[in-house]
Amino acid sequence: MSRPRILIVGAGFAGYRTARTLSRLTRGRAHITLLNPTDYFLYLPLLPQVAAGILEPRRVTVSLSDSLPDVRLVLGEAERIDLDDGTLRYTGPEGEEGSLSYDRLVLAAGSVNKLLPIPGVAEHAHGFRGLPEALYLRDHVTRQVELAASADDPEACAARCTFVVVGAGYTGTEVAAHGQMFTDAQVRKHPLRQGMRPRWMLLDVAPRVLPEMDGKLSATADRVLRQRGVDVRMGTSVKEATHDGVVLTDGEFVRTRTLVWCVGVRPDPLVESLGLPMEKGRLLVDPHLQVPGRPELFACGDVAAVPDLENPGSYTPMTAQHAWRHGKVAAENVAASLGLGGSRKPYRHRDLGFVVDLGGAKAAANPLGVTLSGVPAGAVTRGYHLAAMPGNRVRVAADWLLDAVLPRQAVQLGLVRSWSVPLDTSSPEVARVAGGPGRRADARSGPGAALAADTDGSPDEPAKGQPGSGTTQVRPGSGAAQPRSEPETAKGRPLAGPPGSGHGQLRSESETAKGRPAAATERAAATAADPVRNRPGGEPARNEPGGEPARNQPGGEPARNQPGGEPARNQPGGEAARNQPGGEAAKNQPGGEPAKNQPGGEPAKNQPGGEPAKNQPAGEPAGDQSVAASPSRPTGPDHPAPGPVKRTDAPDDSAKGDS
Repeated sequence: MSRPRILIVGAGFAGYRTARTLSRLTRGRAHITLLNPTDYFLYLPLLPQVAAGILEPRRVTVSLSDSLPDVRLVLGEAERIDLDDGTLRYTGPEGEEGSLSYDRLVLAAGSVNKLLPIPGVAEHAHGFRGLPEALYLRDHVTRQVELAASADDPEACAARCTFVVVGAGYTGTEVAAHGQMFTDAQVRKHPLRQGMRPRWMLLDVAPRVLPEMDGKLSATADRVLRQRGVDVRMGTSVKEATHDGVVLTDGEFVRTRTLVWCVGVRPDPLVESLGLPMEKGRLLVDPHLQVPGRPELFACGDVAAVPDLENPGSYTPMTAQHAWRHGKVAAENVAASLGLGGSRKPYRHRDLGFVVDLGGAKAAANPLGVTLSGVPAGAVTRGYHLAAMPGNRVRVAADWLLDAVLPRQAVQLGLVRSWSVPLDTSSPEVARVAGGPGRRADARSGPGAALAADTDGSPDEPAKGQPGSGTTQVRPGSGAAQPRSEPETAKGRPLAGPPGSGHGQLRSESETAKGRPAAATERAAATAADPVRNRPGGEPARNEPGGEPARNQPGGEPARNQPGGEPARNQPGGEAARNQPGGEAAKNQPGGEPAKNQPGGEPAKNQPGGEPAKNQPAGEPAGDQSVAASPSRPTGPDHPAPGPVKRTDAPDDSAKGDS
């Protein structure tokens, strides 16, 4: 008799506990498969300490293969579930597609950043749900303090040293508390000009910090934050986010380069595609964590609306404690449904207390209902985390000890770029990779869904701070990423071409050293010097040092679209220019087939009746030449005025300092 097949989607608190418990209960009598985008379990409560430089990233991760030896690990993300056929389609980390069959399916996909319809937030804010976001925040904060220390402008210094955290729940409170200590330690070694101090702001529309916790714990956390220098503003949030700062709901404009979004989470969009009853984005289950009418389907963790039997009429909150307990009950009930364990059990819980790490020796805790603060609370908090972690306890304790006696290392590793951790993503645990596969773009929902263009390859203009969609993502199943030139591959740079173009803009050596895109003035100067070669999506200007001479320079051959050159192919009056947005790539660009108006080829095809090209002598100037617009020439979106063109595919982040 064949062994039953159990498939678990997600290896967060709920999924990992389910897999571990099932492995113990079945003892090899079932095939257990775990589908997850990463090969590790992430202990999320200690993520703020990674961002603050206390713990190394690997300390908060547990290898799935090592800790679950009897469970088959499949790397990938679920794309589509066929409940009637009992199969699941997934996409692997390199874009390959696969299918998994099951007799029992446990959905524990977790949650993603919660989005609100606030202008500019999806483009300028970063979440805090995965390891890549924590690494990015650590690098970003370090960079801003270092740039502020060398800034001559007091306003620029103040903006770089202002860090805004939205959301005063567990995550936001801990990020602000640890962040203030982290930046204060940096400033002690590298003082800012005019004696300035880093400023952390914690915003929330709630009336108090940690509104979901006991009032005494809330008061303790509020007091510690204010004593440390955090600007706590309750009843206030962000009205609009811009490149230069944020507009608060009270009308104040705060200049900043950092916006951390910790307003909460929403269930993974995967469950929305099932067409089953939902409760506020979560899949409705019975007290046994089973989906009604689907005996083969179970759900637990953040994607499941589990009835709270201790509070009839409500559902258990989306917390790590509940997810961990869900996993154990789900595993027992799955085993019972297959005849491999005892009887089914409903999910019941009893709160044992809460802990909030506020950095250093400070914390707020109420174990077994006893309210603690200060050093005793700090000891209880760290003891709880060591006991709850499924691995790496000795390494975590060693890092805590070293942090107590040695100064922290504040360096930029540059491993995670700003564009690789967008706020609106269905996979916060995976950093976006240039040329990598899409991330369930068709399952997106919410006010930030406009950023789906970054994953599905649509030709819309990408959000600021993100690379062109046509160069960083390939739809699942395409099997290939956009080709990268040898210099880009060596430097590890993402392609950044016009949206949907599929071509990249090479970066000069000076830009590479600075780690940011060229400033608008540099692009304008480059365009004026060689308007054809320096357009987005083209090859590097050939009149740069180290390149071959420009073809319209003395000693070089004449430019193909210059007076005295060959006729232009895509001039006004003909068909749409193929190197314009919405058209095909220009055929006379590098990588395309030769233009048909080359010497020995046929005449320009797009001229009415074969008349001379309009950029020939005595004709109208070519539209891409750096000359003044003719009064008779129309201008507008379809006929842009000649001259330097501001790129829309890769925004200027030089002022922001992101790389």
